[in-house]
Amino acid sequence: MSPRTSRRPLSALPRRGRIAAVGVAAVLAGGGLFGAGQATAGNAVPATDREIPNLDTVKDRIEAYYGDVETGDGEHHASPRSNYAKQVRGIADRARTELAGELAARGEKRDDRPAIVLDVDDTTLLTYNFERRVDYAFSDEAQDEYLRTTDMPAVFGMPELVNWAHDKGVEVFFLTGRKEHQRDWSVRNLKNAGYEVPTDRGHFFLKDEKNPPPYLECGTDCTTVEYKSGTRAHIESGGYDIVGSFGDQHSDLRGGHAERTYKLPNPMYYLP
Repeated sequence: MSPRTSRRPLSALPRRGRIAAVGVAAVLAGGGLFGAGQATAGNAVPATDREIPNLDTVKDRIEAYYGDVETGDGEHHASPRSNYAKQVRGIADRARTELAGELAARGEKRDDRPAIVLDVDDTTLLTYNFERRVDYAFSDEAQDEYLRTTDMPAVFGMPELVNWAHDKGVEVFFLTGRKEHQRDWSVRNLKNAGYEVPTDRGHFFLKDEKNPPPYLECGTDCTTVEYKSGTRAHIESGGYDIVGSFGDQHSDLRGGHAERTYKLPNPMYYLP
């Protein structure tokens, strides 16, 4: 269904502790972070409507950035020639160059165990078609149904980077905010998307809200930063040196426990 056929106010959009893309774009234009008409600490509510871009116009710009391609079945995909594709491939190429330099500097005789940690949604797998299908209005139920039945494509350039790193002796870990019950669907998708690396429980961390691991002191109340940085610390405790951490949200990368961070673009939603 086209996003033009269903219009809903920001206050009606389902949330998972996230602000829909259209709200984020308005944030950037207005100079403050807000959602559903309410400001966060230290930022002002827009004084007039002129400080907020039109909702449909923002969606159109997102679709142009991804080079929207509609297939015969009504699904939407990002073009490999889009500005988005060019940008993420550039980040992957830069990461490969920097990681190659890091490995060369360490030499073959090293006691540490280099590793990279990668988020899943919009870092290794692209959610664009899902977001278009739900008109950027996330719900847990919609995500479950999509992940159960449909594979997301890889983010451009990322399987090549990940497989190259693994072949060079770098341990690869996936760290996602997806839920534990989504593990099998996520593993299937990563494999089908071309990631030829281990995806067992020791290499793939999902959020277990019912039984959080003991190494997360925040337990069931972890913020994204606490969950992801705490898990990276746990990976380090196994003797790994995280030479690169990859994410599409700043909250994926904050909190330390990585020598380098790589922020991938994502104008579709925001996770604090």
